[in-house]
Amino acid sequence: MINVKICQNISGEMDKANSASGMAVHDDCKLKFLELKAKRSFRFIVFKIEEKIQRVVVEKLGQPEESYEDFTASLPANECRYAVYDFDFTTDENCQKSKIFFVAWSPDTSRVRSKMLYASSKDRFKRELDGIQVEVQATDPSEMSLDIVKARAI
Repeated sequence: MINVKICQNISGEMDKANSASGMAVHDDCKLKFLELKAKRSFRFIVFKIEEKIQRVVVEKLGQPEESYEDFTASLPANECRYAVYDFDFTTDENCQKSKIFFVAWSPDTSRVRSKMLYASSKDRFKRELDGIQVEVQATDPSEMSLDIVKARAI
């Protein structure tokens, strides 16, 4: 059983915090994810943990016309992030499909404390985003190349 505490943030919104990691998830994270999933309002979302306030927040929203290269360029070279990407592809049977990828970005050059914080909060945060179909963990851009994403989508 997970202990969940409800915290009210400054703007009066309710956040749930996991007592194990102490990490709250801002309501905007879930709302923007639902917009990506249901309305396809965004191609991708990059999430950041605000360490001072112990909360996951939306850092960047990728517009529907943005490419996978735009997405990977949005991830900082030396800092951890979570991200979701709505990947469109065509199957061998020539069917148009889409899968939502969750990316746990943890570059080798990021701070150890940051890597530990992102790793310990990942599963809890991912559960908040209902509809993720594929997870990719990457420490280097080569581990989330477009070829790897295509192979994982099928």
